[in-house]
Amino acid sequence: MTTPARRTAPLRADCIADSAGGLTFDVPAAGEAGTAHLVLRRRDGREEVCLPLTPAASGRLRAALPSIVALPEGRWDAYACTDDGETRRLVPGVTDLRSLAARTPSGSRGHVAVRVPYATRQGNLTVRSWLRAPHAEAGDLRTGEGTLTVHGRVYGAALTADACAELRGRHAPDPVRRLDIRADDAEFRFTVPYARLEPGIWDLWLRPAGKAGPGVRIARLLDDVADRKPGPAGARVRVDTPRGPVEAGPYYTRDNDLSVSVTPITPITPVTQAAPVGSPR
Repeated sequence: MTTPARRTAPLRADCIADSAGGLTFDVPAAGEAGTAHLVLRRRDGREEVCLPLTPAASGRLRAALPSIVALPEGRWDAYACTDDGETRRLVPGVTDLRSLAARTPSGSRGHVAVRVPYATRQGNLTVRSWLRAPHAEAGDLRTGEGTLTVHGRVYGAALTADACAELRGRHAPDPVRRLDIRADDAEFRFTVPYARLEPGIWDLWLRPAGKAGPGVRIARLLDDVADRKPGPAGARVRVDTPRGPVEAGPYYTRDNDLSVSVTPITPITPVTQAAPVGSPR
């Protein structure tokens, strides 16, 4: 019988990522007889992936999530499930994600799959998954005088002579801004002139086959960062436009997609102080 102290004790899972994008999870075997599966449960509750836990070295149980096993985009909470029906939330143990930072997918399957385990704000283990087909990976972002130059690479698609980039206003009915790109095999580069953009949020897309082909959202996924949103992706600069001065800069969304934020600068009106009574005016 499991004691209350045992039931509330955290069950830690060590996690290692391989160069192909797969993950392995190790949990303690001692005192966990009957543990049958490691379960990844999608945050919306509609899907589960069950991974058998099998004996490994040093009294551990191991579950493997190979890169060839599809894991739809989303956040997947990790649990250990026993034969007697008990389900325990897992917390992160030792995590080794070094191979993710050095990973360069071939794109030969027409898609890129990325899985990044991380600790939630409550300290639990969750896996952030992306599955993009094709995928446009953002690289260096360089700020110029009123511009942003985006370097990147496309996976699972070929860049044609008609390839272009697009900036799509997220909330306003403004037309799409199309930009020419410079392509070198799978590498691309384009420059965003901030002065052409009205205030708001602009999402960055790549069209490998030109405006007649499908669009690919530009994102930064190929490393070990589960959530980039807390900070900007580059410097914000002041730009004078025909509509007035703005401040503009790149940032990553909660899905690690690349966007540009343009904010109007409100002029500061000087405050005139009333002259003291009896003083000359």
